[in-house]
Amino acid sequence: MRFVVAPDSYKGSLSAAAVGQAIARAVQAEIPDAAVRVFPMADGGEGTVDALVAATGGRLHGMRASGPLLEPVDTAFGELGDGRTAVLEVANVAGLPMVPADRRNPLHTSSRGLGELMRAALDAGFRRFIVGLGGSATNDGGMGMLSALGVRFLDAAGLPVEPVGGSLDRVAAVDWSGLDPRLAEAEIRVASDVDNPLCGPRGASAVFGPQKGATPEMVARLDAALGRWSALVEAATDRRLAEVPGAGAAGGLGFALMAMGGRLSSGAALVAETIGLTQAVRPGDWVITGEGQSDAQTLHGKVPYYVARLARDAGARPILLSGGLGAGCERLLEHFVSIHAAVPRPMAVEEAMADAEALVYQAARSIARLIRTASEVLGQAGR
Repeated sequence: MRFVVAPDSYKGSLSAAAVGQAIARAVQAEIPDAAVRVFPMADGGEGTVDALVAATGGRLHGMRASGPLLEPVDTAFGELGDGRTAVLEVANVAGLPMVPADRRNPLHTSSRGLGELMRAALDAGFRRFIVGLGGSATNDGGMGMLSALGVRFLDAAGLPVEPVGGSLDRVAAVDWSGLDPRLAEAEIRVASDVDNPLCGPRGASAVFGPQKGATPEMVARLDAALGRWSALVEAATDRRLAEVPGAGAAGGLGFALMAMGGRLSSGAALVAETIGLTQAVRPGDWVITGEGQSDAQTLHGKVPYYVARLARDAGARPILLSGGLGAGCERLLEHFVSIHAAVPRPMAVEEAMADAEALVYQAARSIARLIRTASEVLGQAGR
């Protein structure tokens, strides 16, 4: 019997690799002769670096960089097992959880740290990049990242502006000539499942700004500022990108990375391709996936939905095991053989997170026991 285990992280409690290993141990405890392969998954958000490094046998390069409030933070970029590809994520250098709740204000946050990570990877010799865009605290259009890579943003007096969201409406000129020339040799693949344009009612500010602390007044200011600022960038680069789906990802980082020549891809699909999951799933496999909580939103491009589609297309049987199940979870039964929550009884979120590994293991043992018993019954019936 063959199992492929391909979960996302249980955010805040377990990495994708830890979830996968707990499930694998549980399956093998109940079905000792099962062939179990673990593929930690991500979609470009938190855990993308760890998932890709773990799956490919790579390593982390730790460093200090500017955090979302331009204060130094400890972070890292990953090196994949091929020794040629660097993987970065905005979540571990400018992520929303890195900003205390009482300081969340996208006028004050910056993506500069992501540019510093990319520059460090360039210094280390990397010219192939995967950049994950989920979970950002920023709404600066990528100005911070671009400034760290040599682009100059000047006010009406010809002076540099601070690379934060609140400075966008002060930019009067863009000097693209200082962009790090090594980027001309680079291949940049951007992992994001967001299809929002940069501006407008579906743009970065209107849709994601409130999650980052923006008031309605801030949303209007940021949206207008991004419109004017992006026109300057488009004139400097001779690229028309603001309306491209995905330009609004991570507060406009999608726009900035495309302006540097980056290519946007589905985050889950890019990760699956990179770690070999796409090629690993075969007809007849049991495929177990999951995330911290699954609900109706899971159907909008999240990792478990992508893995389920991949499994069914290959003739395999997908099972969902998530930390919890929320509103609309019954709709997931159209895509999975069965759906399960690791939490077996009412408990505080803090308790569930603290015991997450044990809860996942026990739930996975129950799933494996059911599969084993069903197989035995069907085998006897066929004799």
